[in-house]
Amino acid sequence: MSDMTYTSGGEPPLRFPKTVLFKVGGATFGMVDALLEFLRVLRGTIRFSIWGKRPKGEVLNQMYQVGNRSLLFVCVTLGCLGMVLVYQILLQVNRITGDTSQVGAEFIKGMVHAFVPSLTAMMIATRVGAGIAAEIGSMMVTEQVDALRMCGVEPIEYLIAPRFIATLTMTVILTVIALAVAVGAGSLMAWGSFGVNPAVFLSFDKVTPGDMITGITKAVVFGAAIPVVSGYCGLTTRGGSEGVGSATTRAVINSSLAVIVLDFILSALAYFFLQSKGL
Repeated sequence: MSDMTYTSGGEPPLRFPKTVLFKVGGATFGMVDALLEFLRVLRGTIRFSIWGKRPKGEVLNQMYQVGNRSLLFVCVTLGCLGMVLVYQILLQVNRITGDTSQVGAEFIKGMVHAFVPSLTAMMIATRVGAGIAAEIGSMMVTEQVDALRMCGVEPIEYLIAPRFIATLTMTVILTVIALAVAVGAGSLMAWGSFGVNPAVFLSFDKVTPGDMITGITKAVVFGAAIPVVSGYCGLTTRGGSEGVGSATTRAVINSSLAVIVLDFILSALAYFFLQSKGL
């Protein structure tokens, strides 16, 4: 009854600010703890990827899982997006100037510099990131990860490092393949719908070394971020099958968000760096 007693002025006791402070403080400490755990996973992944020991053939197996099984998904997605973008660009150009001679060159430049690395990484994040989190999360809730620790095996070295190497490598390879598919599909759309000669469309005159460096750098960084973020989500899984589902959702969301944020940062850095170098 004492909790329901009001003061003499007829007002409830002032407990709201204390409750808010406790909640804000708890959330802050939780975020700091999560950040420190993520940095530990990141540091361990990089260290074990360079100096760690991995099961024989595990990296090749993960490269197959990441690359071969994502190839059709990535190619269909980037091919369709390439055709849609070219169609919309040529439609607007024909309404304004009618000069389509530079559309192909500008389209290819944009694909190399920005669109293909980002879109390929987003596709890989949705498929590969979810798979990594689900697999490691299932091992967490069934105590297989604890069994690895009891056997003296570091889970980051055994589970995340091979996936890190495989995803980084295959993201770069899939980006190059996706670029060829997007450009080829865009060229077919331009030729079939607007009569643009493929020899005119497939012009790489606008692509500079800086564009290629930026595109490859983005592919490498995105390929490194996806397995680390997804592996962290898997290692922090709690609470049975429901926790595995939550970890999978967090992996897709956080990996996609990481790709978007890193894309913005790398684009800004590339702009200022290439401007200073005259590239």
